[in-house]
Amino acid sequence: MILHHLRKGYIVFRRYRSRFNIKMTDNHNQSGLPLQSVIKCLKEFAPLSLSETWDNTGVLIEPYTPRLITKILLTNDLTENVMEEAVEKNTELIISYHPPIFSALKSITQKTWKQRIVSRCLEERIALYSPHTSWDSVMGGVNDWLAECLPEHSKQPISEGRIPGLGPGRICDLVKPTPLEIIIQSLKLHIGIDRVQLALAKGASLATEIKSVALCAGSGSSLLRSIRADLYLTGEMSHHDVLDAIHNGASVILTNHSNSERGFLSKFAPKLEEMLNKQVQIMISTNDCDPLKPI
Repeated sequence: MILHHLRKGYIVFRRYRSRFNIKMTDNHNQSGLPLQSVIKCLKEFAPLSLSETWDNTGVLIEPYTPRLITKILLTNDLTENVMEEAVEKNTELIISYHPPIFSALKSITQKTWKQRIVSRCLEERIALYSPHTSWDSVMGGVNDWLAECLPEHSKQPISEGRIPGLGPGRICDLVKPTPLEIIIQSLKLHIGIDRVQLALAKGASLATEIKSVALCAGSGSSLLRSIRADLYLTGEMSHHDVLDAIHNGASVILTNHSNSERGFLSKFAPKLEEMLNKQVQIMISTNDCDPLKPI
């Protein structure tokens, strides 16, 4: 009977500890930082002025009662499964690459999954920050990480943004022409997937040597359209844009949207930890995944 009450009490404690800022012993003695100090570092890495005008970036949720940030959860998408993980790990800040709040919310109820996420963040006093297209444009960001699958090359933004030399997408000129098959193998290893979708340009084959690659993490249809390159590399493109590309001489590799982005988090985590002087524990979500799976 005593053991039963102890177990029941522990379950209640775990459920409510975040509301009262009770810390478990798995914080690794992090001292924590104010939210605004963390946000300042994030903006220094990727200024929000790099974001596209249509995007919704920056602090999206800030609880009324502040608390020190000792744990940050990095995720590509803030789904309900990731939200549960954030609560379970007693996280004070979620950095979600994609902004879960995009269209205007007219209410915060339990009716839709996005409203439930906002409601849960506020109840659990978890802040939310989304960098999205600012990470796409910055040097050392998502697109530069994706380009690491390529052999030695020079690169430049496809479209220059508000800051000279920075912008979305990358045009990569390979120092040595490389067979398409080798690039595909390197890409799979780099982003950790077994399969990609491939559309060959007219007259091309897996042995075709690639001299130039135009890439865009996420959805590349609009950015890559009409760019001259031997190969387009992106997460997703519309059917008709793929047809246009191969008829204009560019082969196309598609990875699924978030597979072209998610791996950047593993590279960014230790960098962020250093930026924050190791005063905050950085975790990468284990529940975050691309919703589309090849079967």
